[in-house]
Amino acid sequence: MCRHPIMPIFFPHNPTVQSATLLLTSSLLLSACGSLPHNRYGFAQDSAPAKSVDHTRVADAVPKIEPRSKYGNPKSYVVQGKRYTVRQSARGFVQTGHASWYGTKFHGHRTSSGEPYDMYAMTAAHKTLPIPSYVEVHNLDNQRKIIVRINDRGPFVSGRIIDLSYVAAKKLGITTKGTGRVKIRTIDPATPAKAPQASATPVALSRPATPQPAAVAENNPGQLYLQVGAFTNHDNASQLLNRLVKATQQNISINRKATNNYNVYRVRIGPLRSEADALKLRAQLSPLGLDSAHIVVE
Repeated sequence: MCRHPIMPIFFPHNPTVQSATLLLTSSLLLSACGSLPHNRYGFAQDSAPAKSVDHTRVADAVPKIEPRSKYGNPKSYVVQGKRYTVRQSARGFVQTGHASWYGTKFHGHRTSSGEPYDMYAMTAAHKTLPIPSYVEVHNLDNQRKIIVRINDRGPFVSGRIIDLSYVAAKKLGITTKGTGRVKIRTIDPATPAKAPQASATPVALSRPATPQPAAVAENNPGQLYLQVGAFTNHDNASQLLNRLVKATQQNISINRKATNNYNVYRVRIGPLRSEADALKLRAQLSPLGLDSAHIVVE
């Protein structure tokens, strides 16, 4: 997988400087793809992190209105002799192809946006979408869906349309194989999210022996909950809910909240009687890798 943190700079009023700059930039981009020594990124081969990552605790990227990156959006750029034109708008963009991922080799190094690459964040690279953009990625083989934020350029391999961060690829289920068939569509943060079907949310499960009424979308004021995760994709929230049902005898619910013109599904345990009960429950979940839970009162 090839990352190109260096983006071309153009001087339209001086053709001589423009040509020289383009040649220099193209050389740098090409060298980033293979002619530089392997220790340019610290590892000879890209790989997954050594430590285990619980992807069920990682929330999808939440679309929000952001200014275009100052460094990541040239009018066009050249990689390996091919010119790519950056799209003026991400609105309505849909594409089908293969997704790949990148990990330890590029972790901490600069992306095309100027931000450091974080393989544990829900980000991705695309050749032509504006930076930043938000994209829903649908795995056509297992039907999983995630939302990522585009902040880098690539992948520059035939047939591949998006390069996912390691944790995003793990959530999508393609880290073992390395690639996967996907359909991507952009999300416009300025467009209000469509309300989901009534049957999709809220969801509540409790211990089988003692059925409890389903949680409502708006809980009574003053009730205390332990929030274990928050997701923009309902299926991901349901996966965590099912995991918690197996791990605890408490009531588990999914609470939907509209934020930044998008729905966020919050996985919660409760209502609980006291803060002490919530802290005790959080300690019980920590050995399972669910150590980011926090107390909320609504």
